[in-house]
Amino acid sequence: QVQLVESGGGLVQPGGSLRLSCAASGSIFSSYVMGWYRQAPGKQRELGATITSGGNTYYADSVKGRFTISRANDKNTVYLQMNSLEPGGTAVYYCVRGASWGQGTQVTVSS
Repeated sequence: QVQLVESGGGLVQPGGSLRLSCAASGSIFSSYVMGWYRQAPGKQRELGATITSGGNTYYADSVKGRFTISRANDKNTVYLQMNSLEPGGTAVYYCVRGASWGQGTQVTVSS
């Protein structure tokens, strides 16, 4: 069973940046597609970005051009660089691998 632990959330002003990290353990990391989801207050969870074992990426339209997903297989870690954050980006961000979810990290975008 893989364990996913997110970090890097916090309070940021509109237009600011944050980098989220997700450390995975318990399985061979490099072989799996990794993803970031988010859930805003009162809304359903939505997919933000994914990255394959070969580094191919996918972005939801809502984050395309502002967020970058990457991975360091030697560190069993996946990242989400978030730039130009908007108040609508306030959400709990989750790292996902298959059916496994992390506990989430809170991102609040507010002045």
